[in-house]
Amino acid sequence: MAVPVPCAPGQPGLLQPITIRERRVTDDLDHLLAVLPASLQQQLASAERRQDLLEVVLDLGRPPEARYPGWRLDLEDTPLSREALDGVLARVGRFGGDNRAGIARTLHRISAMRNRSGEVIGLTCRVGRAVYGTVAIVRDLVESNQSILIMGYPGVGKTTVLREIARVLADEMDRRVVVIDTSNEIAGDGDIPHPAIGRARRMQVPDPQHQHRVMIEAVENHMPEVIVIDEIGSEQEAWAARTIAERGVQLVGTAHGHQLANLIKNPALRDLIGGLQAVTLGDEEARRRGSQKTVQERCAPPTFPLAVEMHSRDCWHVHWNVARTVDGLLRDRPVQSQVRRLDERGVLHVQNPSPCPPGLVDPVASSTEQPARPASQDDLPLHIYPSGVTPRQLDALIQDRQLPVLVVRTVDRADAVLSLRNSLSHDPSARRTAKSLGVPIHVIKSANSPQLQRALERLLLRFRARGNVV
Repeated sequence: MAVPVPCAPGQPGLLQPITIRERRVTDDLDHLLAVLPASLQQQLASAERRQDLLEVVLDLGRPPEARYPGWRLDLEDTPLSREALDGVLARVGRFGGDNRAGIARTLHRISAMRNRSGEVIGLTCRVGRAVYGTVAIVRDLVESNQSILIMGYPGVGKTTVLREIARVLADEMDRRVVVIDTSNEIAGDGDIPHPAIGRARRMQVPDPQHQHRVMIEAVENHMPEVIVIDEIGSEQEAWAARTIAERGVQLVGTAHGHQLANLIKNPALRDLIGGLQAVTLGDEEARRRGSQKTVQERCAPPTFPLAVEMHSRDCWHVHWNVARTVDGLLRDRPVQSQVRRLDERGVLHVQNPSPCPPGLVDPVASSTEQPARPASQDDLPLHIYPSGVTPRQLDALIQDRQLPVLVVRTVDRADAVLSLRNSLSHDPSARRTAKSLGVPIHVIKSANSPQLQRALERLLLRFRARGNVV
């Protein structure tokens, strides 16, 4: 098996492709479909409709729908009845205090919506998948024995990666691993954990509010070398994570927030990155920094020395030195990270940040304005209206690739419409507006990052070549 051996962080701008093994996906989808009404099972029986299925939404009095990346599908025209909803409830496990249930020995998650009387009136049946091989992107970080924090938008795959890291640490590296499973989302429902975590042991959390207690109990009672924890979200859990790290135990966890800057703004989780304190600077130091006299500074080493931002399933940003990154953010300095991208051929590209060009002035300390120059066609951004593609997914790709593209919310402000196949059929007003205004529509088959990038680059080339006409 070939694993990534990235360039040294100190070597700027180098792009190094590495081939990794093909990923293998296990979803146990038949078990999830078996709890649905028979009519919905027939609607989702084809391989095409099972592919990339994210979740099935069952709301009382509304037609059931299936959701996929960037689009949705109405499964029936008939509203869901109380009898059909009660039938699904009878076939799933017991709901906990977080309104989540599961199916034994699977990774699927079923979340409930309740009315004011406590009755279930809606279900979100989320597909859980074990993806073997994803850890290859950050295997060198996992083998470093340092604590790793993983961040990203909901649904980007943080829990899937966490599950695979636990298996690799326990099976391939022979480490003593304990998984703190808050909602049975990492190792599945039931008393026997899913094989996706390998030989790692699993501690279930009876009440999400007591997760920090289970974290400390794991260290005190079971002598782990590694603790894997999903969704660190409270001040008590951040304190427990620091306590565990100070005892020499490696932590691998996820936190609420999609980048380090979010943790700085979150008082409950600041301890994960070293905490903040107000410091009063002398006059000379304040002038040198170009800042106010009272500033915020990090007050302790970060609980997690390494951090990974998952911008998409195939594009990850690695911060090798969280302390340095946080210090830079607090001083409003440009912060760069190592970028790791996995292409469609399974080749991992690792790009280290380039150094600041000579003579670059800190924008905070600079008081000289540069004269404006006239804007040319090359300076104008391409305005895209997405249909079937989530704006957040596009924004992440645009920011990552530094593309001169802006996502707009109405067709009349767009230079082009970027549409997933058949998605405009669910948005007829947008299609009519685009046709009446002469806004071109570019259709793609899938909303994965490589296809989106190719589509944007193709539209940009045509936009630059022909002026404002795409």
